[in-house]
Order: sequence, then C-alpha cells, then structure tokens
Amino acid sequence: MSNLIRRALLSSVFVATALTGAQAQSSLTIEQVKDGLYAIIGSGGNVGVRVTPQGVILIDDKFPRNFAEIQELVSSVSDLPVRYVLNTHHHGDHSGGNVEYIDISEVIAHQNARDNMVRGNQDAPPRVVFTDQTAVYLGGVEVRAFYMGRGHTNGDAVIYFPDLRTVHGGDLLHRIAPFIDYGNGGSSEGWVGTLNNILELDFDTAIPGHGAVMNRNDVVDFRNQMEAVRSRMAELIRSGMPKSEASERIKTQDLSWTMQENGLFMGRSIPGFYDEVAAEVRN
Repeated sequence: MSNLIRRALLSSVFVATALTGAQAQSSLTIEQVKDGLYAIIGSGGNVGVRVTPQGVILIDDKFPRNFAEIQELVSSVSDLPVRYVLNTHHHGDHSGGNVEYIDISEVIAHQNARDNMVRGNQDAPPRVVFTDQTAVYLGGVEVRAFYMGRGHTNGDAVIYFPDLRTVHGGDLLHRIAPFIDYGNGGSSEGWVGTLNNILELDFDTAIPGHGAVMNRNDVVDFRNQMEAVRSRMAELIRSGMPKSEASERIKTQDLSWTMQENGLFMGRSIPGFYDEVAAEVRN
C-alpha cells in the first residue's frame, strides 16, 4: 500500500509540475521597446503596443485565449482603451484575438489578409482594409501600415512607427526560421524583395513576429539568409536533386534555418520551396 501511495504522490507531483510548466509557457510578458512602444512576448505572435494620449494602438492580438492577459498587460502601461488593432496577417496566433477586439476597437488589415481570413472561415475579419498603405493618427502619434509585397503570405502588413524609427514586421521577420505559407500566397522570391523594401525605411529597431526584438543588422542578416537558402536550393536542383531528397540535402551548418529539424521552415516550407525554386530554374 505504501508503494501505491508513493507512486500516486509522485504522479501528482509530476502532473502538477507539468501544469505549472504549461502555465509558465503560456504566460505573457511586456517589455519596453522605445518610449511609448512596448512588445508583448509569449505564446502566439508578438504584440506591439503603441501608447498615445488618446488611446492604445495594438499590432496583432494573438489567440482568443490571450485577450484578458493582453488587456491586463496593456493596462500596466496605459489606463486608456485599445482604439485600433492592426493585423500583420491572417494567421490565428496573430489575429485570433480579433473575436474580442472587434467589439471594442477598429481592426485593420490588408485586403488579402482579410480575404484569407474569410476563405479560412476565421471569426471576426476586419471591417477596414487597405491595399498599398494606410495610417492611424491618434493623440499626435502616427502609425503607418504598408503592403510591400509577398513573403510569409500574400497579405503581410509592415507596421512603421516613424517617430520611433521602429517597424513591426509580423512573421516577415522571425528570430529562428521562417514559414513560407504557399497555400496563402507566400513566396521566397517575393520575400527577398519585400525585405529590401522594408530596409528602405528609416529604422533601427524591429519587432519580429516571434522572438526577441531585432536591430537593423538582424533584418539584413535575415534577408541575406533568405537569399542564401534560395541559392542553395537552386544549386541542388540544377545538380539533379529530386524533391524527395530536398529536406535532407539542403541542410548545412552555414545556414541555421536548415538545421531547425522541427521548425516550420524545414517541416512545412520545403516542398513548396522546392517547387518555387524549380520553376525559376526551369525558366
């Protein structure tokens, strides 16, 4: 009986530890990026928080389950309501919170992002869309949104805070490795051009879709690796590599993205990436 009790106690401790770990993983934190600009980091995409004298502008809103915690963190830096939410793209870890925010603020996204939401039967697509660029002016603060071309999807918005020389790139920028969503218009070739367009902006700081805040050199490095993995794939295809071998043969220590065994780049992007580059090589 004592052994059974001991095992039961150990099992309870294990379960409690696992639950505590899961709660710790899902908890969010807020950090200051610049004066009046914060980033909420944690489960889901990074949320930008621009505080103004007349209200708060959010960039992305994570999952629906994160709404209360986001609101709590926003209240720690401003006692004013969220007036606008700018979606960087349609993926649910960036726009899932729309279901809550659509009733208390104005949600804005690129037309293609809204179309992707509607096609995917996502709840609460934005009521306001733009095609090339738009801006929100609130409390003397300007926040611009640009469509600079395809990349992660066909509807990625680049958010620019001109007074703070900062961008929020959504999943166009990533600290580990990118996911090219070919099912929703993503393109590695387009991504390089879009990154070049971002680099034409005057900024020194960038909030990526996931991971720690970046500087301009980090964005250049990200662009350079995108070009490098495209070149490597093209060389392998020219050498006669079949699609079935692409996931193994593209790996090299020189390109960190290819060494992320369980990452979205290696796990989900490679088949479409092969097809995209193969079509370029044939042409």
